[in-house]
Amino acid sequence: MFDNALFIGFPYAAVAIAIAVTIYRFWFDPYSVSSQSSQFLENRKLFFGSVPWHYGVIIVLLGHITALMFPGVWGLFTANQTRLYILEVIGLSLALMATVGLVLLFYRRMADARAHAVTSELDWLLLAVLLLQVGLGFWVAYYYRWGSDWYLHTAVPWLISLLKFQPNTASVAALPFWVKFHFINGFTIILLLPFTRLVHVLVYPISYLWREHQVVIWNRSRMN
Repeated sequence: MFDNALFIGFPYAAVAIAIAVTIYRFWFDPYSVSSQSSQFLENRKLFFGSVPWHYGVIIVLLGHITALMFPGVWGLFTANQTRLYILEVIGLSLALMATVGLVLLFYRRMADARAHAVTSELDWLLLAVLLLQVGLGFWVAYYYRWGSDWYLHTAVPWLISLLKFQPNTASVAALPFWVKFHFINGFTIILLLPFTRLVHVLVYPISYLWREHQVVIWNRSRMN
C-alpha cells in the first residue's frame, strides 16, 4: 500500500497538478511566466554557475529520456562492458558538474541582493530540492554502480507502466532507500516547478511567439 502511494499515487498527482497550474498561469497570468532574470546585471557571476549546471543536468536528463524512449537500443549499447564503463565515468562527471554549478547558483541568489529580491520562498524550496536531487544523483551513481544498466531494468519499466496507465511497482519496490528517494524527489520537482519562477522553462520559447513585449526599465539612482 505504501509503495502504491509513493510510486503510483504521488507521480500521477504531481504531474496532474503541474499541468493544471502551468496552464492556469499561462492563460490567466502570462506575465508571471517569466524568469525575472537579473542576468544582464551580473552576467559574469552567473556564468560560472549556469554553464556547468545547464550542461550537466541537460545531458544527464537526455540520457534518462533516451533510455526511457528507446530501451531496446539503450540495452544493446550498455551490453558492452567498455561502453558501460565510459557511460559510468561520464555520468559521474556530469552529476558532479551539475552539483557544483547549482551550488554556485544557490550561493549567487543568497549573496546578490538583486537576485535575492526576485526569489520567492517557493523558489528557494525548489532550489533546495534541485540541489538535493543532483546530490542524490551523484550519490546513487557513485555507490550503486552501473546505473546506466540497472536503470533500464528498474525505473524504465515502472515509468512506462505509468505512461500506459497500467502502473506496476514491482521493478522499483525492492530498490535501496536512496534510489527510491531519488525517484520520488524527481516527481517532487515536477510538482513544485509550476509554482515557481522556473515555470518559464515549460513554455519558453513557444509563448514568446505571440506574447506582447515586456518593458524592462533600468533602475538606478540618478547622477547628481
